[in-house]
Parts: sequence; structure tokens; C-alpha cells
Amino acid sequence: MNQKPKLWTKDFIIVSSANFFLFLTFYVLMVTLTLYTMDNFHSSQAQAGLASSIFVLGAVLVRPIAGKKIDQLGRRKMLLGSLVLFLLASVFYTQVDSLSLLFIDRLIHGISFGLATTATGTIAADIIPNERRGEGTGYFAMSTNLAMAFGPFIGLFITQHFNYSFIFYAASLFAAFSLVASLFLFVPEATKDQAPRPKGFHIKDYFEKRALPISILVGFAGFAYSSILSYLTSFAKEINLLDAASFFFVVFAIFLLVTRPFTGRMFDVKGENAVIYPSILLFAIGMVILSQSQHALTLLIAGAFIGVGYGTFQSSAQAISIKESPSNRMGLATSTFFTFYDFGIGLGPFMLGFLVPYTGFKGLFVCMAVLSFVLIGIYYIVHGKKASLRASEKNADDQLIS
Repeated sequence: MNQKPKLWTKDFIIVSSANFFLFLTFYVLMVTLTLYTMDNFHSSQAQAGLASSIFVLGAVLVRPIAGKKIDQLGRRKMLLGSLVLFLLASVFYTQVDSLSLLFIDRLIHGISFGLATTATGTIAADIIPNERRGEGTGYFAMSTNLAMAFGPFIGLFITQHFNYSFIFYAASLFAAFSLVASLFLFVPEATKDQAPRPKGFHIKDYFEKRALPISILVGFAGFAYSSILSYLTSFAKEINLLDAASFFFVVFAIFLLVTRPFTGRMFDVKGENAVIYPSILLFAIGMVILSQSQHALTLLIAGAFIGVGYGTFQSSAQAISIKESPSNRMGLATSTFFTFYDFGIGLGPFMLGFLVPYTGFKGLFVCMAVLSFVLIGIYYIVHGKKASLRASEKNADDQLIS
């Protein structure tokens, strides 16, 4: 009986921890920057939204370049250099005294975030054994999912009980944790590609085409999920469930943690379709439940469905993007995936802001539920059908061998 290769190595734990603190900083600031900008600089809603979105814009712009350059510059150099810049940008929030300075700092913070998370994702993909790709990517992505859950909770808690300075102290502390953890990380470097590179602009130098279909799908899912990040608090305030809303993300994390060991293994054993179809369905059902919430229990049940559904889908899709791509283009596959993920998350608040006046928050979540159901069909077209054919061929080969 073959023994499975080890997954929980020192380096896997370190890179997952560094990634967790990176995303924790991102989500703590994402849910608080809009209010901070309006309160401190008396800005308009549009200016406050830009202060939040410009971070994501910086990350989206730099990711394709990071994916191309990471193995040329060296993974360790890119990781540590970007984390130093990320920490400096986190600390600088305490010195910002104008809206223009805030925009500049947010842009720099976003650029450093895009570089750092491309590095952590690439390093993790290289550390995870191929035989445990789904399981390993799932556990690594859980560092993002947990930050997605606890970041908004921490941010909202601080704004309710302390002044805004504590938000930036917390962000700086989390950024420092990420940097310190990475100092102890052994980073495997990619084999140098000796083939001559064609001069000029080539799209394949910035995006991995085999990762594009699933990455575009993730962008749409992120767009739908951004409605929760942006408008859950306002919706909860409207229906007098603000206290319950602060625990929405905690329930999200708990149910994701409980189910992750099973879903990761199922991906590797049963194939991606066995995980992706149910996860998108659960996400869509969760959005429907959220839209109809009138009681705390209903709101938290929605959090459980969305945690298992969206959290599982996001990590499984990331595993697919790596699995479909050549091993020497892991950096590009990772940057391609997160470029579209960030784009969906970043574009959502801006676009959906035009929809809310016509639909209300309840109608907004219904629209996003419809989009989530549509994603099931889109997944079948872009990947599910191909994965199903592969599984059938493999089963036929196994039967011939036996």
C-alpha cells in the first residue's frame, strides 16, 4: 500500500499562515475604509468607494506582470520585497492626512498585495504534492477563506468599540506577522527556462490560457460574493439584524472548516465535478436564503450555506487552474486566477451600487442568486463537460486493465 506524500510540512504551514495574515489585512480594511473615508475626509459615497476599490485595481494591474516575472526575479525575493512594501503601506495609513494621500497609499498597498499573494500562491502550488492537489489547494485556500470570514468580523468589531487608528494598528500588526513568518520559509525556485523568449508583447506572457476558463468563472462568482462584502451590513441594519450580521462570517468560517477535509479529499478521489456542482448550488441557495432573511437564525443559516458553497468552490477552482496548467507556468496560472478573482471582487461594489437603488438589498441578493444558478451551466461549458469526459475515459481504462 502506497503511503500518501506528506502535506502538512513546515513550509506549507508557514506559507499558509503568511497568506492568511495578508488576506486578513485586506479584509479588515475593505469593510472599514469606506466609512473611514467618509467620516475623516467628508468624502462623497463615490470617493469613498474609490478609496476601497483602488486597492483592488493596484492588485489587478500588477498580477499579470508578477506572474511573468516571479521566476525571473526569484520567488523569495518577490515575496519578501513585496511584504516589506505591504507593511510600510499598512503603517503609513496612520500618517495620511488627505484624500489624495489615501488614494496613493491604497494603490501602493494594492500593488504590494498583488505581488505578495501571487508569490504565496505560486510557492504553495509548488509545495503541494500532485497526488494531493485538490486537498492541499483546499487547505491553502482555507487561509484565504478564514481571513474572508474573520477580517470583516474584526474590522466591524474595532469600528464599534474603538477609533479608526486601531484599524490601522491591527492592519500593521497582521502585515508584520506575514513578513516575519515568511523569513523562516524555504522557497523552492523554478528551473530556469533556457529557451529564447520572443521580443514584444505576447498575451501568453501575462496570462496562462489553460487557466483562463475557470478563472473567468471565478471572476463572476467573486462579483456575486462582493454583494455580501459590500452590502450585508447595510441590509442587516435595514432589517434590524446588525448583531447577527457580525456573526455571519464566523458561521461561514466554522462550516467551511468542518467540511474542508471531506471536500478536498473528494476532489482528488471523485474528481472536480463531484465538488464544484454541489458547491455552486449551495452558494446559490445560500444567496436565496440571505435575500429572504427576516430573523437572526435565517441569516446565520445563509452564512453556513454560503461558507460551504462559495468557500469550497473558490478553493476547488484554484486547484483546477493549477491542475490544468503546465508545471513551469504555475506562477502565471496563479496570477491569472487571482487577477480575475480580484477583478470580480473589486468591480462588484462599484457596479452593484448602481443596481441597489432599483432593487433594494433584498432584490440585489436575489439577482446574485440568479447569477449563481447560471454559473452551474457556465461551469459545465467551460470545464465540467471536459472533466466528465476525462473521468469516463479513465474509468474505461481502469476496467480494461482490471
